Amino acid sequence: MKPVRMEPDLQFIRTLGDEVGPTFKKCFQCGTCSTTCELSPEIDPFPRKEMAWAVWGQKDRLLADPDVWLCHQCNDCSTRCPRNARPGDVLAAIRREQILHYAFPRFVARWLRQPRFIPFLLAIPAVLLTAARLLRDPLGGALGFSRFTEDRISYSFSSEFPHWLINSFFGFFSLLVLIITIVGVWRFWQAMKTTVPPERLANPAKGLGASILSTLKTLWLHERFTKCGTTRSRYSSHMLVFYGFLALCVVTLWVITGKHNPLISHEFVYPFPFWSPWKALANLAGLAIATGCLLMIRDRLKQTREAVGSTYYDWAFILLLLFVVLTGFGTEVMHFARMEPHRHIMYFLHLVLIFALLMYLPYSKLAHVVYRLAALIFAERTGREIPRVAGGTRAEPAGGGE
Repeated sequence: MKPVRMEPDLQFIRTLGDEVGPTFKKCFQCGTCSTTCELSPEIDPFPRKEMAWAVWGQKDRLLADPDVWLCHQCNDCSTRCPRNARPGDVLAAIRREQILHYAFPRFVARWLRQPRFIPFLLAIPAVLLTAARLLRDPLGGALGFSRFTEDRISYSFSSEFPHWLINSFFGFFSLLVLIITIVGVWRFWQAMKTTVPPERLANPAKGLGASILSTLKTLWLHERFTKCGTTRSRYSSHMLVFYGFLALCVVTLWVITGKHNPLISHEFVYPFPFWSPWKALANLAGLAIATGCLLMIRDRLKQTREAVGSTYYDWAFILLLLFVVLTGFGTEVMHFARMEPHRHIMYFLHLVLIFALLMYLPYSKLAHVVYRLAALIFAERTGREIPRVAGGTRAEPAGGGE
């Protein structure tokens, strides 16, 4: 056998040590983590090989590894590790390093990982929204929008933040974020292709369309979370946040397309009245997200450091999402209570937090949604997720893909 020269990245080893502690270097490759994990495939199982690569400082291998996204950090492996090497936390740290590596501009991702940049990161959306507010009248006049286009609504937000301004503002930055996210995920996809033999790429186990549909079904049902043991309670909190977020996206899309939506036969009026079905859906979705976030906070506070290592990276996302919902409810209460100018201040704060959630998507914990989706699709397409059959063996990949 030809010897292989190892070039460890010492800085990468130090980075992992800073994030999860030095105990990960105690791994002695017993394989307990891989045999414990219900999600690990039989061929090239994780996280055993990832632990070896981490100890050896194989940064390039780990940054291209799609298997770290097949892990849902149930931490069964960490609780049963005889050396307290905490494989689940190591894989979580590698996922953060992948997002940092493929995102651009990369310095934004670095800022998000340091608490001292919180005021600056929130000041950016606040300044941009303030600038949009100051340019409202001249832009509205130039574009032919009247400041009081919704006079029939006796108590609306249109006097300060008209719909055309909000839709244009968030639409522009949403497009920018979408482009940045696509580029980052595309770079990750190209890196993943280097981890499988060329023949598996030329003759994939599934077509791309079938892989996407299968992955979306898995995500929709949260099937993988049901296999977790140590942190099984995360299933409920993630379901609440996931479906609540989807419901709010549906309501937002309905509002944005309101005046041009062919499904709306009556005159579109916004804000919705309190008993509107759309207002009810938004409130239920907000309650679901708030409940899910509180459950996540409870779980993280009660888990021991040996079981789950929560980081500032995780806490920042959970608290941001929670405050988005709370300021939304605060805006609604002040709106119906006719509180001036408090409702406008609260609404502005709500918009700042929403904008921060959107603008930092490619760099934050929310990026997990798109990177995990890409990794799961890649795993389905390359036969990584072929189900087990009787006798403990795995079905052979079917030839011919799209």
